[in-house]
Amino acid sequence: MSGILDLLNSDLGKQIIGGISQETNQPADKTASVVAMAMPILMGAMKRNASTESGAASLMGALSGKHDGSILDNLGGLFGGGVDETVKQDGAGILGHILGGSEGNAVNALSKKSGLDAGAVMKILTVAAPILLGYLGKQKQNVNSNSGIGDLLGGLMGGGSSQQPQQQSMIESLLDGNNDGSVIDDIAGMVLGGGNQKSGGIGNLLGGLFGK
Repeated sequence: MSGILDLLNSDLGKQIIGGISQETNQPADKTASVVAMAMPILMGAMKRNASTESGAASLMGALSGKHDGSILDNLGGLFGGGVDETVKQDGAGILGHILGGSEGNAVNALSKKSGLDAGAVMKILTVAAPILLGYLGKQKQNVNSNSGIGDLLGGLMGGGSSQQPQQQSMIESLLDGNNDGSVIDDIAGMVLGGGNQKSGGIGNLLGGLFGK
């Protein structure tokens, strides 16, 4: 299984989904679907940004500092009583930096595939983004150079080495707005379904999360 699937199907992942669902007042299954589809898209966007020396250095700096993974050490505190506004503001900033001008394309595509309106999707992503960076911050401890961050992201996104260029191309196509979001099925199939399925990857994930 891929790193992201491992995370989302773990007890930690279930706590994250439950917390985001409660914070955003969205159904747990819809929240899980949005997060599962968004994770590879956000990591693909980060991988594109990290393809330049300055982009890789910027991401490594963030993962070594503010987003070192400490947010995951006290999720009960994060979600207890409501997520602090500073965390949400940080999440909005992360999305703007990672996605840039592609933010609207990604949110709209996720809205179409999940059935939630764009505002609800944005609320979910705003809370999820700092947690994703925190997870990457913990994983980064095994990366010794800026050039290794792309390999880390590729490894967490799963799929064989022959699949990854196609996977990245589909993600960039979505980010650049060259499709209506249907490519999310293929991305999810590669990242969450072992590469041979389409939306079944999401279905398998949700079944794991909710014991179906």
